[in-house]
Amino acid sequence: MTIRSLSVLVAAGACLLGFGQAASAAIITVPQTSLIASTTYYTDTIGGGIGNISVTTGGGNAANVGNATGRNDDGFRGPISLGFSITFFGQTYNSLYINNNGNVSFGNGISAYVPTGPTGANAPVISPFFGDVDTRGAASGVVHYRQDIANEFIVTWDNVGYYSSHTDQLNSFQLVLRGSDYDLPVGEGTIGFFYKGMGWERTDTSTVAAIGFGDGLGNAVVLQGSTEAGLKSVVQNHHIWFDPLLRPVDPHDVPEPASLALVGLGLAAIGAAKRRRA
Repeated sequence: MTIRSLSVLVAAGACLLGFGQAASAAIITVPQTSLIASTTYYTDTIGGGIGNISVTTGGGNAANVGNATGRNDDGFRGPISLGFSITFFGQTYNSLYINNNGNVSFGNGISAYVPTGPTGANAPVISPFFGDVDTRGAASGVVHYRQDIANEFIVTWDNVGYYSSHTDQLNSFQLVLRGSDYDLPVGEGTIGFFYKGMGWERTDTSTVAAIGFGDGLGNAVVLQGSTEAGLKSVVQNHHIWFDPLLRPVDPHDVPEPASLALVGLGLAAIGAAKRRRA
């Protein structure tokens, strides 16, 4: 399955953009060919590191709330003020939760650990790699976040292990989230997923992982192969940018102009991609 045409998206998602829930869930699949080969985090390119350790404020099993090391299982941190507003599936948010299990969410934290996919989450969710992350092992890294750049928020799951406290294989991936006033460089977008070494997807609780976006009500945009075996190998040493309509960005395309309307596209947008004034 591939991304549907713009006209089909309009028809399928028109009633999702603040006009009530759609009669049936809309699920859009992004082809794996949209991934771009790379071997670095976004922060490796811009410099400045991956930021602060995410210390948990709540969660499920072994959340280790308040532990300064950030080591936990099924914990989350939040709400964290973004310093900017974003629009996602027709709703506007200015804060989010960082969830240890490979995603961020809006409205409440998520301690769920079985990656049933973005459509299975009970809150609006962005999932660069939803899997049963467990950072309690001594050889595991932890989750970090960075918000020192205006209109940008970065979360990194750096060399993290998996449940239950396994560290024989580690995953390294990063989420970049931008507000509507960020001045987009050519070939970049408002949301970025970056992957380095990806050693695991199978854990003691599940056999697959999920990548994509969901509104908590069943509507979603997912990467082809999400919740299927082999996803870790597909994304390893790759990255992908998404535009405000959650479409993959062609690195050779000029960013869409500020005047692009979001009317009728219900699988909504993060911001409006307008330029930040110098």
